[in-house]
Amino acid sequence: MDTLAEAPNPTLSGVARVLVNAGKLNPKTAEDLAKQAKEKRTSFIAAVIAAGAVSSIDLAHALSSAFSLPLMDLTAVDAQRLPKGLLEAKLTAQYQVVVLGKRGSRLFVGGADPTDQEALERIKFATQLTPEWVVVEHDKLTKLLEASGASASEALENIVGGEFEFDVSEEDTTTQQESADVATDVEDAPVVRFLQKMLIDAINMRASDLHFEPYELSYRVRFRVDGELREITQPPIAIKDKLASRIKVISRLDIAEKRVPQDGRMKLKFGNRPIDFRVSTLPTLFGEKIVIRILDPSSAKLGIDALGYEKDEKDRLMKAIQRPYGMILVTGPTGSGKTVSLYTCLNLLNQPGVNISTVEDPAEINLPGINQVNVNDKAGLTFSAALKAFLRQDPDVIMVGEIRDLETADIAIKAAQTGHMVMSTLHTNDAPTTLTRLRNMGVAPFNIASSVILITAQRLARRLCENCKTPATYPREAMLRAGFKEADVDGTWKPYRAVGCTSCNNGYKGRVGLYQVMPISDDIQRIILADGSAMDIAAQAHKEGVRDLRQAGLAKVKLGVTTLEEVISVTNE
Repeated sequence: MDTLAEAPNPTLSGVARVLVNAGKLNPKTAEDLAKQAKEKRTSFIAAVIAAGAVSSIDLAHALSSAFSLPLMDLTAVDAQRLPKGLLEAKLTAQYQVVVLGKRGSRLFVGGADPTDQEALERIKFATQLTPEWVVVEHDKLTKLLEASGASASEALENIVGGEFEFDVSEEDTTTQQESADVATDVEDAPVVRFLQKMLIDAINMRASDLHFEPYELSYRVRFRVDGELREITQPPIAIKDKLASRIKVISRLDIAEKRVPQDGRMKLKFGNRPIDFRVSTLPTLFGEKIVIRILDPSSAKLGIDALGYEKDEKDRLMKAIQRPYGMILVTGPTGSGKTVSLYTCLNLLNQPGVNISTVEDPAEINLPGINQVNVNDKAGLTFSAALKAFLRQDPDVIMVGEIRDLETADIAIKAAQTGHMVMSTLHTNDAPTTLTRLRNMGVAPFNIASSVILITAQRLARRLCENCKTPATYPREAMLRAGFKEADVDGTWKPYRAVGCTSCNNGYKGRVGLYQVMPISDDIQRIILADGSAMDIAAQAHKEGVRDLRQAGLAKVKLGVTTLEEVISVTNE
């Protein structure tokens, strides 16, 4: 009697029985393959395909016919267009299934083994939908799952390579242990190592921010280096949730909350050097965008000479901060280095006999010897509330992160008038418009004139690389149009242009500050009291030898520190 016609062994699984009944396997071979699958802890179907006993397409046809189920060719499906988020990646990997679509309360699930009742029950419980099986070929399903998930680990390993010395500080280790119950799948080694590599690369490249950005079909990582965003890599999109969870765990954020923005901090050791990171999450259409800002405390200790002040600008600033009371304002757009400038000044004043208090949203750089307070609007700790409390704390120097409203401005001005040195920031284009901005807020001209002693407006321009910068020739008219005077274009000096080499970023390396340092003189006070315009104040400041931002930039061009193109791009005419 032919072995294929023998009655199948009743102990064989559903798939084995179907294959024997269909004449694709004999019972003895089916039993042997079943034993092998059990020993290797793999599925019977995987054992059959691996042994070459039945082809993937024949197996799929046999199961489709036996159970009257639809058969689908996965090569005809665009994997990127398959629905996402209906079933956890962990379940799809565990049960080797792929979600093909949803209609009403029905979920169409592609799999090679339609006899797997456990998978159906788990999917039903997880999605609260009725799963309907679609038979697919095992080899094509494996490739699809690898492309979306398993191969993500390999791709990350390729990006990462090597080992790292990058430790989480003790305080954050505790947080990780507390969060372990909630985030069991966060400790995914390739994801952890990928994040470490990104942070290390960012620090080595002197980046100020890291952007992790999910899109519909891709995931992008960008660094802001010298003020310019650069795409670094595109890791597999399958890691976006694990990476977000990992970052949230070590920055003490709620990993279950994905609907609202969150802000947190993390502190990691880079060798022996602890570095703070400020973390911000933002829900977008295709996942959470995460921006990590690198807060290097050493930047506040560079000293005032490293910031790029010219001698006369530095002298004006030093004279102002040594005054016993008054208000110093630093202005400029976000990312123009205002905080570093303020902290450099605070560091100069940070002596055992001086009581310094700061209120910020949030405190970016931790400095010993300075009492720092974080704004907490939910708890009622606003800038104005903190300022009122400071005045009862016997302060000598107060730093307010930002003056945003009339109440904060009023309290800060009163503090400046009653014997305290107050430093703060405002978002204005230049020094003269800062005074009119305060007036528009509702501050009385008399209070402005009697409290503000100096205003610094600043920008950051990219610094030319010393290794590859090359002399350039510009038309005389272009240089005059940019703001140079006739005497400046006499040919006795040459501007430089960016070239680019292995040690820099398109010809630039680092950044330098451009400053407009405007002391409030008696004449400027009179203009303020007479309700003069920003143009009147700017004209008087110019008479007193105060350079505007463009002129400060042109001075740096003349010194060969930056390029004319860079100065034009960061300053207003």
